[in-house]
Amino acid sequence: MFNPVIKRTNIMDKKKEVEKFLRTVDWETPQAFFDKYDIQFNFTLDVCCVPETAKCDRYFTPNEDGLSQDWSKDICWMNPPYGREIGKWVKKAYEESLKGAIVVCVLPARTDTKWWWEYCHKGDIEFIRGRLKFRGKNKDGIYVN
Repeated sequence: MFNPVIKRTNIMDKKKEVEKFLRTVDWETPQAFFDKYDIQFNFTLDVCCVPETAKCDRYFTPNEDGLSQDWSKDICWMNPPYGREIGKWVKKAYEESLKGAIVVCVLPARTDTKWWWEYCHKGDIEFIRGRLKFRGKNKDGIYVN
């Protein structure tokens, strides 16, 4: 027996779950991807992460606000939140590089944005073929693929 009310509820639940998933801005870099670059750069600082996703022994969490910290003496890994704040992170990475930091950023190729042309375009760019499979939190707050 088909019950359209129950079916609609299930669809609405899925829609809410997908919308919540899309609003998530904190994604963990795949370890193998990070390792490839860590071998090359030997990172000393993860500038924006949570303890569960930190890739370096030294790292800044949201409470420590990496945007207000000095990175100039470090070799930095940056996988910033991909939401509206991404431009602030890219600007900070660029400014810190002018002060001596080496900053490797994992960024979407958003060539239609101001931050791409003002900051990324001035650095070395390496495009990744395909999509990375990031890890994010599930509904219970546990990081999963």
